[in-house]
Amino acid sequence: MTTTLPTEPTQPLSTQPALLHPAAPAEAAWWRQAVIYQIYPRSWADADGDGIGDLPGVTARLDYLKALGVDAVWFSPFYASPQADAGYDVADYRSIDALFGTLDDADAMVAKAHELGLKVIVDLVPNHTSDEHEWFKAAVAAGPGSPERDRYIFRDGKGADGSMPPNDWHSVFGGDGWTRVTEADGRPGQWYLHLFDVKQPDLNWDNPEVGDEFESILRFWLDRGIDGFRVDVAHGLIKEQGLPDYDVELHILDGEVKPGAPMPPMWDQDGVHDVYRRWHSVLAEYGEPDRILVAEAWVRPQERAVRYVRPDEMHQAFNFDFLMSQWRAPDLRQVIESSLAAADSVGAPSTWVLSNHDVVRHASRLGLPVGRRRPNGIGADDLQPDRALGLQRARAATQLMLALPGGAYLYQGEELGLPDSTDMPDAFRQDPTFLRSGGKELGRDGCRVPIPWQKDAPSFGFGPSDQTWLPQPAIYGEYAVDQQDGVDGSTLELYRTLLRTRRERDLGTGGLRFVEGFGDDVVALVNTGQGEDTLVVANLGADPVALPDGASVLVASGPLTDDGLVPADTTVWAAL
Repeated sequence: MTTTLPTEPTQPLSTQPALLHPAAPAEAAWWRQAVIYQIYPRSWADADGDGIGDLPGVTARLDYLKALGVDAVWFSPFYASPQADAGYDVADYRSIDALFGTLDDADAMVAKAHELGLKVIVDLVPNHTSDEHEWFKAAVAAGPGSPERDRYIFRDGKGADGSMPPNDWHSVFGGDGWTRVTEADGRPGQWYLHLFDVKQPDLNWDNPEVGDEFESILRFWLDRGIDGFRVDVAHGLIKEQGLPDYDVELHILDGEVKPGAPMPPMWDQDGVHDVYRRWHSVLAEYGEPDRILVAEAWVRPQERAVRYVRPDEMHQAFNFDFLMSQWRAPDLRQVIESSLAAADSVGAPSTWVLSNHDVVRHASRLGLPVGRRRPNGIGADDLQPDRALGLQRARAATQLMLALPGGAYLYQGEELGLPDSTDMPDAFRQDPTFLRSGGKELGRDGCRVPIPWQKDAPSFGFGPSDQTWLPQPAIYGEYAVDQQDGVDGSTLELYRTLLRTRRERDLGTGGLRFVEGFGDDVVALVNTGQGEDTLVVANLGADPVALPDGASVLVASGPLTDDGLVPADTTVWAAL
């Protein structure tokens, strides 16, 4: 699976290596190589000046994404919601929250995106609803044993008076996973399961009525022109029968099954696959171009994760192993090889992602010491990332990622090199993780701060007022779009160049092979594209490395040395 490169840079690269991953057909479906840009609606663009992003703000700035060069846009939830978990607590799946606009605004946004050639993917949250959803309000009112309660997971408590939770499951956000309701007669009653916030009761997917409702929701949005769905907590819908005890503090990565350990009874149960086969059939009815399902499935090992993207289930699943990899060449080589092998085993494309709304931005994460545990938020009293180093590595990591065949996801603002907000006062934090953990876990607010468009405008151009729902760091002005647009060497222009070159050279559908001879601190590979080969060299070591004779540099994530060597923390694409 590798080709050996002579140590002397004046010798040519071998052109007959074995493939690590074969090229996709030239007519491959759009989603097999798409670059998809995530918009967190409350933080992208504010049209009305209330400090919260909205759909008219999105529509007004879609041309920016067309110019950036992405293929599709994925929206975090904009449904009607009390916003206990920033919209992932849905009260009505068929309406738009007034914070973001109206259904007419959504239709206008979709129409504009399609006019620009951008596909639209929306979040779907099927594991739980809001406690303000009509179903849940009816369930509490109806009482034990009712059909309304059977839509959720209600159980009697343990102990003579039922005052203890039904089992020992915890919430991902901290604390118990169960909350007791007060019955209509005023007495303490049953308990309901919430694997996340207390305001996010888990649905009972063993009840056929739940499946029927979500098929109807899918059709509602497909009929409005939506091109696909990113499925939140895709691995969590089905719980093990009997809800056995599992006294482990839950983290989203508890989908991993360690050798000899029992399967976590709330994650990755086999029954979830029946749900997605049904959904796949629904989407297939809508014909060409393909509508798609994307799994947020924090499942390990990879052999289990790719079960979600078998031919009759979902189309893509997020590759979180790549996101979590340390900035070490052996780690990256291993995860690239294993990811492609796992996806190829079921005929699916791999996907690649470095940042999203749930993790510290990679421009900050990569500025921390290598080998350090990935933090869940960074505060003013924590070890601060090296901003310059983090950005240099982030640019190199992104260039490596965009050279890999398959789909790629970008998180809003990463094309500006935005760091996390690491000096946010605790008084502004809104993540339920922070609140439920008593501040032990800072949570995700730092990566959700409104992005800057203009350095010298109110709220850095996020909206017409100086209001923002989370405070923007003062340093964000230097990252603003107007400070980078058209500026040679800026991170924004690097992304534009990478996306254009990726498309021109068919890297998303290319075959892949590793190249040896650069040393253990370098990730070197060749993407075959649909024609001319592209050499990719990512130097994670301390010493500069030479390119082979005849390689012509196409794009570099940072300046090369005066004598044309690739310095540390730099990635190069070169024509061969």
